[in-house]
Amino acid sequence: MTLAPAQAAEPSPLPESAPEAQGYSAPRLQRLHAFMEQTTGADGYLGGITLIARKGRIVDWRAYGHRDLARSRPLQRDDIFRIYSMSKTVTSVAVLMLMEEGKFALDDPISRYLPGFDAPQVVAGGSVDAPRLRPAARPITIRHLLTHTAGFAAGRPGDDIALALLQRADPHAARDLRGFVERLSRVPLAADPGTRFGYDGAALETLARLVEVGSGLSFDDFLRQRVFAPLRMRDTGFSVPAAQRARVVDITRMGDDGRLRLDDGTSAREPGAPLNAYPSGAGGLYSTAGDYLRFCQMLLAGGSLDGETLLGRKTVELMMRNHLTMLNPPVTQFSDAEGFGLGGYVVLDPALRGQPGSVGQFGWSGAASTSYTIDPQEQLIAILLLQHLPREDRADLPRVARRFYGLVYQGLAP
Repeated sequence: MTLAPAQAAEPSPLPESAPEAQGYSAPRLQRLHAFMEQTTGADGYLGGITLIARKGRIVDWRAYGHRDLARSRPLQRDDIFRIYSMSKTVTSVAVLMLMEEGKFALDDPISRYLPGFDAPQVVAGGSVDAPRLRPAARPITIRHLLTHTAGFAAGRPGDDIALALLQRADPHAARDLRGFVERLSRVPLAADPGTRFGYDGAALETLARLVEVGSGLSFDDFLRQRVFAPLRMRDTGFSVPAAQRARVVDITRMGDDGRLRLDDGTSAREPGAPLNAYPSGAGGLYSTAGDYLRFCQMLLAGGSLDGETLLGRKTVELMMRNHLTMLNPPVTQFSDAEGFGLGGYVVLDPALRGQPGSVGQFGWSGAASTSYTIDPQEQLIAILLLQHLPREDRADLPRVARRFYGLVYQGLAP
């Protein structure tokens, strides 16, 4: 799937409003602007987009810095980013849409729809060349996939053998989602389904294949016809047409010399090219701040936007509740203050989390420093789009998402 050709004079993704009219302090938003200008300065990120909407209206939407490594082309508000794992929430919505049509249920075993998963095995010891396996305590369900509790190898302690076997099977080398899932089905699990949160991409690629089976469409066709077209997300897709590729932002890493350089991946060498050989439900989408805002507003509004209904209100409520209640504690591997819904984190305790926010706040992030949050209590959406792949092994650009969202919340008027 490629993006639709750009059309002239596109309308704003949502109506725009003065901040004060929606309960925001314009003077306090200046703090966010100053922070982002510093963040995208000469020694910082190349550029970034910030977008804040409240009560269905945009109150702040700005571009900072540049879209290219040479810092010669100013970033524009409608420029295109690789959103990587922010694709996961989109995939989750696609699955829930088919559930509402009765194609499958949340706790159905995936073996009912996907061959090869009828007798999952779990690594119980041994070695990579001679693993000791045992039957899984329970089948993998659709809920397990949506909540990262299926037991796939995810780099958690004790995953070494299962992870090596997964890498040996190399499902990412498959040419389509069917092939990905076929390879994955032959790999033993690292843990029993439903016993731990282990963040991985395999679950979402499996869900993308489930969408194909349930709908009879390719995954990219389903998203284009059933999600992107109804929501008028014209610049979202798994590749970017040649005429629009100048809008794709350069993606950087920190070099060993302490200077930013282009990443060496395919999409850095050929901006707009597909990120995977198959339409990746785990991380394959390109999008813009405006497009993703429309997706978020649909969720915040209970599944509908501008007369188009993708999900029912109660399904969205279910999506944004914590589904890790079978775990003790019922939290993710990343934060003791966050549970996980169907496609994103759910804030359980803002004080323990250590930043302003609300109980029930929902969101996720992408590998290249993109993130979003939806706060039903405050009727608030905030999006931050940067394009940098952090390094863990050396000094790098500072992570700025926590400070950004703190500045978003401090701008709310009394």
